[in-house]
Amino acid sequence: MEEKYIKHRYEPILPSKEEWPVVKLARERKEFVKKVADLAENRILKQTGNNPEILKEELETTLYREKLRIKQNPWVVDPDDEGEFWGEVKSSLLHISSEEKKTSRFEGYKAVLNKITNRYAEEIASNFKATHYKFTRSVVTYGFSRLLNAARVKGIKSIFSNQYTLQDKIQITGETDQIRDLATKGTIVMVPTHFSNLDSILIGWIISVLGLPPFIYGAGLNLFNISIFAYFMNALGAYKVDRRKKNLMYLETLKTYSKEAIQFGCHSLFFPGGTRSRSGTIESRLKLGLLSTAIEAQRANYQAGNNEISGKIFIVPVTINYHFVLEAPSLIRDHLSSTGQERYYKENDEFSTSYKISKFLVKFFTKGSDISVSIGKAMDVLGNYVDQDGRTIDKNGRQIHTRDYFMSDGVVTVDQQREEEYTNMLGKRIVEEFHKINRVFSSHLVSFTAFEMIKRKNQKLDLFELLRLPEEDLIISYEEFKQECQNVLNAIFELKSQNLIKTAPHMNRDIEEIISHGMDNVGMYHAKRPLVKDSLGNITTQDMSLLYFYHNRLTGYGLEKLFK
Repeated sequence: MEEKYIKHRYEPILPSKEEWPVVKLARERKEFVKKVADLAENRILKQTGNNPEILKEELETTLYREKLRIKQNPWVVDPDDEGEFWGEVKSSLLHISSEEKKTSRFEGYKAVLNKITNRYAEEIASNFKATHYKFTRSVVTYGFSRLLNAARVKGIKSIFSNQYTLQDKIQITGETDQIRDLATKGTIVMVPTHFSNLDSILIGWIISVLGLPPFIYGAGLNLFNISIFAYFMNALGAYKVDRRKKNLMYLETLKTYSKEAIQFGCHSLFFPGGTRSRSGTIESRLKLGLLSTAIEAQRANYQAGNNEISGKIFIVPVTINYHFVLEAPSLIRDHLSSTGQERYYKENDEFSTSYKISKFLVKFFTKGSDISVSIGKAMDVLGNYVDQDGRTIDKNGRQIHTRDYFMSDGVVTVDQQREEEYTNMLGKRIVEEFHKINRVFSSHLVSFTAFEMIKRKNQKLDLFELLRLPEEDLIISYEEFKQECQNVLNAIFELKSQNLIKTAPHMNRDIEEIISHGMDNVGMYHAKRPLVKDSLGNITTQDMSLLYFYHNRLTGYGLEKLFK
């Protein structure tokens, strides 16, 4: 049966914007920021065992890392007083170290800690304004629709045509009715895959189309370097995540903000992969920090006496499916050059200026390439499916009470080790669901097949040797390519029959049409195309690294065994 996607705009599920939790949070922003800072301070003190020497060491480590960040990797969005603030922290630490009394030193270190967590909490906190949100939502929908109609409708009045809508371009599939129902019963935490800087605005539009109330976002601070993104992200209620900051104090403040906002009832969205997929693969190892905040918030809700449904947090996986990713060349370069060791991430890609993103949007909407967004089945915080009413259901169709998983001796209790295990379980389940709801495009099929065929012909070479192959070794017979594409397609449909993957409607065409469609669309914006036909009609690539990037979308399904 062909998968259907929505073709109309839902009515909003809440009658008044004053009822939105994000609006209430915005009204109480000052108090909320202070609460987050104080709670983060307490978490850090607990982790340091209230030991002044350990706390001092953490403060000095934070100071060192922050001064290094300011020197080596400054961003336009950074506050103007960065140097001054951390200079004052350094002076305070030197002064406190001269104190003779241990208790005086400890109180001094705590005061510096509070100063830092307050600064971090203020940096992270969103600046949501309901009026800006409504305006931004209209601008995104109107602007994108105008571009789409200018591309599809000929004539001087095409820019004002309403013949085509964004939903002709962006297909929304999956459990759309369930997420709307659950948003009226509990709190949604949406966890999408992450391939492009376009994802944040795209998901914001999806939330609007589904008639959901606004979500708070965990958006990379690097997006705020770009003026057009900064406006949209601020208006959409994004809270800022600075991936450069790896110190304990920042990470604990960020986690506290997320946990408290979810517990406040704000529907939340963050990318569990942490950053865009550098390799082009669906995320298989998630960053568990923010994910753990959903579990903490769930336990806290039960501790507060909320019932099984009204206090429930629902995890909704989402996959975003593109034929091409604008940033692919820089992403794959970063992946291939990385040794896997932690290092400061320097943002330098095709989304680095407002001009470049505007140019990309025009290019995207004037091409025939589509996007699809797949909404997965909602789960509880342990990764069990929930039904339309929010009840957790086991594999045998029996109801489970999620509260029971947080209880000890008949009482909901805090157990850090237990919650860490639950976070790991949830992370694995999200990865499983990503693969199940991933929607295969023709571009994924042709890229995967071509790369695996080249790899098979050069079995003794490692990845980096493959990427350096000369042009004459990259030519594939079209007839052989067509047969292998058919074999991979058959295997994909077998996986689909087992509900282990999804496919786009165009994948039901004749194999030659699918190949033509895939080659037309894959990497269409790049100067060097991942796949082209040569003068003899054979298949080759202009950029093996890009071919590898797009190939990687279908890793994780065992399809490589077809080429052994």
